[in-house]
Amino acid sequence: EVQLVESGGGLVQAGGSLRLSCTVSGFSFDDYAIGWFRQAPGKEREGVSCIGSRGASTHVADSVKGRFTISRDNAKNTVYLQMNSLKPEDTAVYYCAAGAGRWSDLKYDYWGQGTQVTVSS
Repeated sequence: EVQLVESGGGLVQAGGSLRLSCTVSGFSFDDYAIGWFRQAPGKEREGVSCIGSRGASTHVADSVKGRFTISRDNAKNTVYLQMNSLKPEDTAVYYCAAGAGRWSDLKYDYWGQGTQVTVSS
């Protein structure tokens, strides 16, 4: 059974930090890029960051550049999203997803259930 399980969300004050984890099982983790997405109430889902299957390639959205860092530990089947200097506008449900294909056109086949991040002002 394919599973992506996010953890690490919670309530934090503006300026604080959180580290999200996405732990994967049920498929070959090493073959997939992993992306983090978020969706705030009333807004469309937004891509936040992604990392290639071996960790050599990463991308971070302009809205979080300089504040969020993505990394992966293939030995633990886990991808991390370190979020620093959090702002109230970062409040959303954060999802991880496993993607394959060209780096410029990843297709995300598997999704987690999401973890809530709330940043208070």
